[in-house]
Amino acid sequence: MANYTLQRGSTPLLISLPHDGSFIPEEIAARMQPAARRSPDTDWHVGRLYEPLALRFGASVLKPMASRYVIDLNRPADGHALYPGQSETGLVPTIGFDGEPLYLEGQSPHDAEIQQRINHFWRPYHQAVSHELARLVGAHGRAVLWEGHSIRSHVPMLFEGRLPDFNLGTAAGASCGSALETELQTRLESQSRFSFAVNGRFKGGYITRQYGKPGDGVQAIQLELAQINYMDEESFVYDAQKASTVQDLIGHLLQATLA
Repeated sequence: MANYTLQRGSTPLLISLPHDGSFIPEEIAARMQPAARRSPDTDWHVGRLYEPLALRFGASVLKPMASRYVIDLNRPADGHALYPGQSETGLVPTIGFDGEPLYLEGQSPHDAEIQQRINHFWRPYHQAVSHELARLVGAHGRAVLWEGHSIRSHVPMLFEGRLPDFNLGTAAGASCGSALETELQTRLESQSRFSFAVNGRFKGGYITRQYGKPGDGVQAIQLELAQINYMDEESFVYDAQKASTVQDLIGHLLQATLA
């Protein structure tokens, strides 16, 4: 089974959804806690949010099959921390966002298994990101990498209180040109329905930081959404009516990347 899907578009926009997958291979799931086998920390339904927008804007879409519990594609392969001094779950997580262990006692992956997961899941996804961005730059002279993410609105292990609805990250301006970042912030400021933050708790993960090189014609932006705005966070059920309003604003932001 292929471990990712890539739908190539016709514009300079690549939408990457590295935590959209929820599949856990049986040989891994058998060693996990029962609650972890549901992959509750998935970025639920981000593909459903973004795919209609990708069609509208002619964007490429890259999605993995496997859960972030198998390997976190938005972490560096050497496992170093993205947010030093703050809680996070790592390249091959052994705890969930609730701080509880993912694996049965003594069943956590060992170093050789972690390397196998890097080779089988992590490297192919990152090769796909790199190759698609190169194709877009070759075709258009530039590319925009949009990292689509979502998370529960309350995750005490990661942040205090309720997360803002829209969390835009540009690695504090390093992954995206100032003109585009300013335009995106202006568009967020022009609406009052959703709260937002720019380069707050979520400044952009490894993918945003690694591939966003404005000087080379590639801008990268991460958007972390609070899931409460488009789904039920307990049952994971999608709410199409609420989601349509979220999609409208995402579309307004994506439009800015192509303007």
